[in-house]
Amino acid sequence: METIKNFLELELIHIGAFNVRVYSLVTILIIFLMTKLILFLIKKALFSSKNTKLDIGASYALLQIIKYVLWIIAIGLILEALGIKLTLLIAGSAALLVGVGLGLQQTFNDVLSGIILLSEKSIKIEDVLEIDGDIVKIQSIGLRTSKALNTDDVSIIIPNSLITTNKVINWSHQTMKARFRIDVGVAYGSDIDLVIKVLEESAFEHPDVFDRESTEARLVNFGNSSLDFQVLFFSENIFRISKVKSDIRRSISQKFSANNIAIPFPQLDLHLKSNATENNKKG
Repeated sequence: METIKNFLELELIHIGAFNVRVYSLVTILIIFLMTKLILFLIKKALFSSKNTKLDIGASYALLQIIKYVLWIIAIGLILEALGIKLTLLIAGSAALLVGVGLGLQQTFNDVLSGIILLSEKSIKIEDVLEIDGDIVKIQSIGLRTSKALNTDDVSIIIPNSLITTNKVINWSHQTMKARFRIDVGVAYGSDIDLVIKVLEESAFEHPDVFDRESTEARLVNFGNSSLDFQVLFFSENIFRISKVKSDIRRSISQKFSANNIAIPFPQLDLHLKSNATENNKKG
């Protein structure tokens, strides 16, 4: 026992008043392993098949919060094991912390936003969001950033503050279906009833559009160079809705061509007066 005690008391590093002994490293190792073990057990409990109270998104959010709290506590204990007093460290570096805080203000905003997202659970894994006109599917939510997949299957990193401070549509909070629209303009003189029929058929024929009675085309405006229509339809394929709209537009174009319905381009009529005409009027 005396040999073990002497070994643990063995000094490895000595710098002024700071020293590291073998038992300090043993303590750090125990803290590290215990933290990993606790996180493993918590993760196993949260994602167990017996856990029916929380869904995957809620379990992941709770695990993230617990993980960050445990590691903060573990780091504090490790510093104490090394003989570093946290109170003295914080007091001695107050001015430095203020400067660093100003420089990392955006990072702190992102971290605070991450805590809000993880605690409120307003956004979960696999949710489909529309942020600044872009549709993405959330893959993971971290403390500072979230990972998402856009409609081009490109993985993107989103600062959490962008989600909490901007207008965000969470399509996953809707019902199983959502309503979308396509705007179309046709030439003046076109058969309005035929245009409405073609638009509704083009939308409803798509396999990702359902509920024929809810598929509706409307004449919404008399434009400068066109009669403006909208076709409204319901679809469950929210994440790939851009592809659905593209298919419907292609079908509309084909049916317009078959029925001699023209899509006009902006036109401007110019009336020119010649000098000869003006002179005749003066004479």
